[in-house]
Amino acid sequence: MQLLFEQLLNGLAIGSIYALITLGLALVYGILGILHVAHAGVYAVGAYVGLWLYSLSGTLLLAIPGSMIVCAALGVAIERFVYFPLLKYPPYVPLISSIALFLGLEEVCRIVAGPDLLTFPAHLPFPSFTVGGVFVSSTLTAVYSVTAIVLVFLWFVTTKTEFGLAMRAASQDMEVASSLGVDSQRVVDATFVIGSAIAALAGILVGIYYNQVYPTMGAMPAYKTLALIVVGGMGSAPGAVLASILLGLGETLLIGFANIPMPRDALAFIAMIVVLMWKPTGLLGRK
Repeated sequence: MQLLFEQLLNGLAIGSIYALITLGLALVYGILGILHVAHAGVYAVGAYVGLWLYSLSGTLLLAIPGSMIVCAALGVAIERFVYFPLLKYPPYVPLISSIALFLGLEEVCRIVAGPDLLTFPAHLPFPSFTVGGVFVSSTLTAVYSVTAIVLVFLWFVTTKTEFGLAMRAASQDMEVASSLGVDSQRVVDATFVIGSAIAALAGILVGIYYNQVYPTMGAMPAYKTLALIVVGGMGSAPGAVLASILLGLGETLLIGFANIPMPRDALAFIAMIVVLMWKPTGLLGRK
């Protein structure tokens, strides 16, 4: 029973990290209808920038906001110089460009930081405690707390502010929203800023959680997050969060606890196939 509880806690943490990575992808698809594969490259860059700033300053109080600012600027640059000129073409053109950009960001990380695995020996200032005989580390507490704060922040912005109303309007029909006075370019820029900053935060959390940062750390998230936004419902941020939590729990319980002989990374794609057969719009997607 104790082992099951430990696996539940680990699964919830992994699912929370998946949710942070997938949120930006879901937001961008909801606004522009682009599968932003390069988002995983931004996530890896965020981990490296966070590690570099932490090595220089010795504090996460500088490393985390500094990395988020750098990745936010990178996200806007990608939108302005890569995606925006390609919006007039079929959707597969920005997708191919996004894949190429992701591979390029991987190689930049490899060239600048080297191909070797780097450690991220930072301590997160969160409490640790014991529940039912199971020790909950400060890292797990940090993952839960940061994810909850990000989700509450996004919920408040998208549902309780005028800007959130503009985001919802642009996601439904950008041309009509622009004709009614919505500054669509500002909405798109802000979406990339928010999504890229969250990706940087996720990269730092993953680096600290696993104590490792390496150039290809975004490879599997690049494709797994695509499966997650399909499972959750294309462009649905709540659906992406739900699918991420379920995947994290499924990976730890089915493969880690029940020892089902299956590659861990295959579960997301199996879930995608099943959901597409049962509910093509995804768990919380719109028709």
